[in-house]
Amino acid sequence: MFATINSPLQQLRFPEISNLWVKRDDLIDPYISGNKWRKLKYVLEKAVRIDKLHLVTFGGAYSNHLLATAAAAARAGFRATAFVRGEPVNNEMLLLCRLYGMKLIFTTREEYKNKPALFKEFFNDDPSAYFIDEGGASPEAVKGCAEIIDELPDDIDHLFCAAGTGTTAAGLLRGIKKRNLKTQLHVVPVLKGGDFIANEIYNYTSDVEQLHLHTEYHFGGYAKTNTELLQFMASFIAREGILIDPVYTAKMFYALFDLAKNNYFGKDEKIVALHTGGLLGILGKKDRLEELFT
Repeated sequence: MFATINSPLQQLRFPEISNLWVKRDDLIDPYISGNKWRKLKYVLEKAVRIDKLHLVTFGGAYSNHLLATAAAAARAGFRATAFVRGEPVNNEMLLLCRLYGMKLIFTTREEYKNKPALFKEFFNDDPSAYFIDEGGASPEAVKGCAEIIDELPDDIDHLFCAAGTGTTAAGLLRGIKKRNLKTQLHVVPVLKGGDFIANEIYNYTSDVEQLHLHTEYHFGGYAKTNTELLQFMASFIAREGILIDPVYTAKMFYALFDLAKNNYFGKDEKIVALHTGGLLGILGKKDRLEELFT
């Protein structure tokens, strides 16, 4: 369904950390970007195998997962529908979803909590409909994310990723364990109260000895931010020429640099940060970002 793509490993120029690299999964595709590409790879292969050609998924109004699913569906000849959490809105992300042919069903936040019930209510009589959980979370997604480790060198001391559902982190940890690497996996939850992500990861891989959660860098919760984070993000982008987003990757990089400032890492240890893409999340904060330059 998707070709195999090895995204590049690029060294960053920050003097504060001498051996820092970024895995540029953001370069895989403009819309099926980063971990979204990894998660959907085997999900779509399974859908084809069991003759389910109508993808039904879930997300918020600025969900990168919705856009990735819409784009992937259009390219592969699927139909696509998404339940969108909250009141009906129009924005750039949802416009792109619609342009890719995705049908949107807005639902209340209370109804949204029971996704299987929504799927059954609307699509119980559609034998071609295929349930894809929010963010693409599934065993197939974990399998796809585990393959990232096969594209990385064996001598990494610390690997960082941002987390919403924990699916990507679970795949990374599984890949590390499979290859018997020394790499320590550092996960930065972007939601308030992100300790639950450890349980989500444990559901997919029970050996979590090399897992480290850094839960204090959520900046108020999912899609929440403040001026300090946005200033950090803008400075990082201008310095490195690499776009990062305020929802996921800016929080991860902020955490990494804060830990380095507090002497968390050993001298010359090799650190890799996984860029999980999702750059269109910047659009959800465009008003706040414009304030930085006025």
